[in-house]
Amino acid sequence: MGTTVRSAIAGFVAVVGLACAGPTADAPDPPASEQPNIIVVLVDDLRWDEMGAAGHPFLQTPNIDRIAREGTMFLNAFATTPICSPSRAAFLTGQYVSTNGIVDNTDRSARSHAMATFPQALQRAGYETAFIGKWHMGNDHTPRPGFDYWVALPGQGEAIDPELNENGTLTRVDGYVTDLLTDRLIGFIETEREAPFFALLAHKALHPNIRQLDDGSTAALSRSGFIPAQRHEGMYADAVVPRRPSAGVPPADKPALARQIGEMAPLGADTGTPDRTVRQRAEMLMAVDDSLGRILESLESRGALDNTVVVFTSDHGYFYGEHGLSGERRLAYEETSRIPLLVRYPEIAAPGSTHDELTQIIDLAPTFVELAGETPDVSLQGRSLLPVFAGDPEPWRDAIFIEYFSDTVFRRIRNMGYQAVRTERYKYIEYNELEGMDELYDLETDPYEIENLIDDPAATEILATMRGRLAELRTETGAGG
Repeated sequence: MGTTVRSAIAGFVAVVGLACAGPTADAPDPPASEQPNIIVVLVDDLRWDEMGAAGHPFLQTPNIDRIAREGTMFLNAFATTPICSPSRAAFLTGQYVSTNGIVDNTDRSARSHAMATFPQALQRAGYETAFIGKWHMGNDHTPRPGFDYWVALPGQGEAIDPELNENGTLTRVDGYVTDLLTDRLIGFIETEREAPFFALLAHKALHPNIRQLDDGSTAALSRSGFIPAQRHEGMYADAVVPRRPSAGVPPADKPALARQIGEMAPLGADTGTPDRTVRQRAEMLMAVDDSLGRILESLESRGALDNTVVVFTSDHGYFYGEHGLSGERRLAYEETSRIPLLVRYPEIAAPGSTHDELTQIIDLAPTFVELAGETPDVSLQGRSLLPVFAGDPEPWRDAIFIEYFSDTVFRRIRNMGYQAVRTERYKYIEYNELEGMDELYDLETDPYEIENLIDDPAATEILATMRGRLAELRTETGAGG
C-alpha cells in the first residue's frame, strides 16, 4: 500500500462520539485529521457514457464533470447484477446477489432489512448515517437498517409531488422529486454534529415514472414515462442523439435474443429506444447535476469539501437500441452492466486521474469501511479500492463476475438468467436455462459485441479458457453452477 494511503488511513482511525442537534448554518465539520465524511450519489439507470466527462457530445453536466476534474474516474466499473434491487443490495452488502439473496425486483422487504450492510459497520465506527431516496428492495414503510436518519420513497416513488416517508412519517410533498431529496440531504449535511457522517442519496432519476408492484411488475401512474424537472423540459429537444454502431442491429448471432417469443416483433431498428426517450432522460439528468452542485456548494461553504469522500455512481445502465433493445436492462452487455464511478477526495484521489482496473459496485463497501479505520469483514466479496488509488493494486482481479436470475417482467428476455465473466479483452456469457445459446466476444476487436464468436473454430482455445475462468469465479463467489 502506498505512502499516501498509509498516511490517510493513519489519520482516520480516531472514532468520535455520535451526536446530533438541530440545523445550523455555520457549524464546522470534523477536521481532516479525523475520519472523512462520505456521500454517495446513486443514480438509477445512468449509463457510464452519459456525462460530459465521458465525452458525451451534448450533455451539459458541469458538476459531474467537476468530480472527474477534481478527483478520479474509473473507466472499467461494472454492476454485479444489472437490475435495480439486486444492484442496490450488492452495493450495500459488498456481496454478489447469489450470496445476499436479493436476486430480483420482487418485494424483498424482510430480507433487505435483515442484511448486514456497510452503513451498519460505519455506525459501529462512530458515523452518523442517512439514507435518502429510493430503497427499491420492497414497498414497506419500516426503518431502513443501518441509518440513523432516513427518507424513503415508497416503492419507485413519483416524480412530481411524491410521498416521502421521513423517519416513519409519510407525507405528500409538493415539488420535483430530485430537488426534494436533495433538500433533505442538504439539511442532514448542515446539521451540527461532532461525528463524521455517511449519506446515501439514491435518486429516482433516471427511472421512468411507474408504480412497482410486489411481484416485480409495474403499473402506470396518472403521469408516466420519463419526467424531467419543469425547468429542463425541452432543453435537448433538438439534440442529435448519439448511437453506438450496435444500435438497431438485429441480433442474428445471439440465439437467445433471436428467439421468436409469441407475437413479438423481432429485435431490430424499430424496437430500440426512441430519440425522444433518450432526450427526456438527458433532461432528467440535469436536475441530478444541479443536485450534485448544491451538495458540493454546501460542503464547500462549511469548509468540509476536502474532508468528504464524494462518490457519484449508478446501479446499472440502459439500452439505447443496442441489439434492438430498450428498457430491458438486466443483460451482460456493456450498455447495462457498465456503470459510471467517480470519486472526489484529495487525500487519495489525484485530480483529473483515471483508473483502468476492473472494478465493481461491491468494491465500495470495503473501501468505505477501511476509510473509516475499520477492518473490512471477511463476508465482503468486494475489494477495497485504496490500493488502486495508491497506484499499487497488485495483485488485482483479472476478471469480473456478472450474474442475473431470470424474472418475468420482460417477455423479450424470458429465461435469460446467466452467469458471465469479463476480462480486459473477452466476455463470455453462459445462460442457465437455454441450451446452445451462449455468447463469446472479443472486446478488443469488437467493442460493441456485434459478433458472437461462440461457434468460431478460431476461438476454441479462448472459449475453453473463459469457461474455465467462469468456473473458477463460481467457486470463488459461491455462486455454484
